[in-house]
Amino acid sequence: MTPFIQRLRWLALSSYIALLVLMIVWQFATSYSEQSLLFRGLFYVVPLLFPLYGIIKAKPYTHAWANFILMWYFLHSLTMLYIAPEQRWWAVAELLLTSLAFVGCTWFARHQGRAMGLGLKKLKDQD
Repeated sequence: MTPFIQRLRWLALSSYIALLVLMIVWQFATSYSEQSLLFRGLFYVVPLLFPLYGIIKAKPYTHAWANFILMWYFLHSLTMLYIAPEQRWWAVAELLLTSLAFVGCTWFARHQGRAMGLGLKKLKDQD
């Protein structure tokens, strides 16, 4: 793994884990929500656990599909910025970490996938 790809992996991994920690603290240590703890855990924390193993193991494919999960948190942060002024700083942190994780995961998947020879072949190259 080249130093550039290692930096991308570090960006993806650190921002993803920081987002997970932020969501745990935000959902369980604060009492802003009227929803139950079980609901908040299932809805806000568990989805981040699905790709965690593959991200820790530096699998490019997992980094790529983790972005679909990150989009939920991106939309959640933008919604909370708009509707909940008392939670604005939590939402700003979520937006920042989600954006960093998205960029890190996308670039890591692209560059590491190419380095490993993975990718989609173009139709004209298959003939």
